[in-house]
Amino acid sequence: MKNILNYSYYPGCSLHASAQEYEASTRGLFKALKIGLHEVPDWFCCGATPAHNVDELLSLALCAKNLSLAENVAGDLAVACAACFSRLKTTQHRLIDNDAKRQQVEKAIDGPVPLGKKVKHLLEILARDYGLERLQSAVQKPLAGLKVACYYGCLLTRPPEVPELDDCEAPTIMEEVLKATGAEPVSWSHRMECCGANFTLSRPGVVLKLSGDILASAKAAGADCIMVACPLCHGNLDIRQGGIEQASGTRFDLPVFYITQLLALACGVSTERLGLESMIVSPMPLLREKSLL
Repeated sequence: MKNILNYSYYPGCSLHASAQEYEASTRGLFKALKIGLHEVPDWFCCGATPAHNVDELLSLALCAKNLSLAENVAGDLAVACAACFSRLKTTQHRLIDNDAKRQQVEKAIDGPVPLGKKVKHLLEILARDYGLERLQSAVQKPLAGLKVACYYGCLLTRPPEVPELDDCEAPTIMEEVLKATGAEPVSWSHRMECCGANFTLSRPGVVLKLSGDILASAKAAGADCIMVACPLCHGNLDIRQGGIEQASGTRFDLPVFYITQLLALACGVSTERLGLESMIVSPMPLLREKSLL
């Protein structure tokens, strides 16, 4: 059956490695919604969070070359990872109005830098291109009774002039998409606070403190779970949760879902395709309690 919408698709490194459940659930959800994702051939790492701290030209060149490769695939460029989304959008923003920098990058990649293709996060595609009403109509298993803390983190909406996804300080796009499934987003204080990002290896104590505060805020707000759009945030809140509990002496037991895992579950995608078994904090007791399995 013909797809309703079609996009070129940049998965990024994490979705092919540590965040395979994000990739699997994205594929499953978009197939169920009849949204085509056509992977960019020969894509490679965008530099994510480390490259721009080491070498600006390298960071811009990595993203520029990926944007060049994406020109070979029709449709706006769909991106799932918040870090990849941020870097690709930042590169476009930096080079559109800076001819000198653009020429420098073009010399580095030995070719032109096409900057006209729209880069869209999955949230934008679901909320605006596909539409909330259509998304709600696609729900087969409403997530009624599930209270979710929508976690934006640092990169989805900031800095304000780069992502242009939603209001940089008071976004609602995650909550709007979630409400289409019948779940209830909770109001909480830490939905845009930093989790510690890539300090997870170099300064784990910072991650334990920052991520612990996020988990505590979500728990205090009555959330059953947390929903994220970033593999690094997911790792800090899910993989580190046991260590955070040990350090703080507080039991959180909060499963951390990717947005596409919850949406795919609501849209009738088999749980076998959602990677739920990969989550360190098992979601199975919660989903059984809410009669969602």
